[in-house]
Amino acid sequence: MSPILVRPVREQLEHDRIIRLLHGKAKRRYDAGMNPGAERNTGVGNGAGAVYPDIVLHSQERGRRLEAVVEVETGESVNHLEALAEWAHFARLRAAFHLYVPSNMMDVARRLCEDNHITVHEFWSYNAIGDDVRFALVHRSKDVPEPLPVPKKAEPKPAAKVKPASDRKSTRLNSSH
Repeated sequence: MSPILVRPVREQLEHDRIIRLLHGKAKRRYDAGMNPGAERNTGVGNGAGAVYPDIVLHSQERGRRLEAVVEVETGESVNHLEALAEWAHFARLRAAFHLYVPSNMMDVARRLCEDNHITVHEFWSYNAIGDDVRFALVHRSKDVPEPLPVPKKAEPKPAAKVKPASDRKSTRLNSSH
C-alpha cells in the first residue's frame, strides 16, 4: 500500500483517470495490466515481495516478458516517503521504470530520485486541464535494464533443398566443339 494513506478524493480521481488513459494507450503495444486506487489486479513478483505499480507492461510475445512498470503520482504523492516506499522498489525490478508526475512537481521528483539513487528510465510530466490531459517526455535514460532471456525451443534445422532436374544447369560439355 502506498505511504499516502488518504489521498484527497479529487486527486485520487485524477490519478485513476490518468492510469486509465495510459493503460488504454499501452494496450496497443503491450499486454498491459493496471492497479487503479487500492486495486491489486496485476502484480510483479510473488508472495510478500510482490509489488503493485499503477501499470504493468508485459511483451505480447508468448513469454510475456516484463517490459516496464509505470507509476503515476499526483501533487500530494511526490514526496520522500513515496520515493523510498515505492519508486525505489520499482527501480530495482528487471524492467524499465516510468514515472509520471504533474509538471509543477517535476523538479521535486527528479531531486528525490537523485538524492535516493533511484533510476528512472523515463520521466514524464503531465498537465490536466479539464478533460484534456497532455503528457510530455522530460527525460529518457540510455540505461535500460536487460530483460530476462526467454528460453526458446530448439527448432529443427530445415532440410537442404534440392533443385528439380529441370532447374539445374547442364555441366556436360557440348561435343560439337
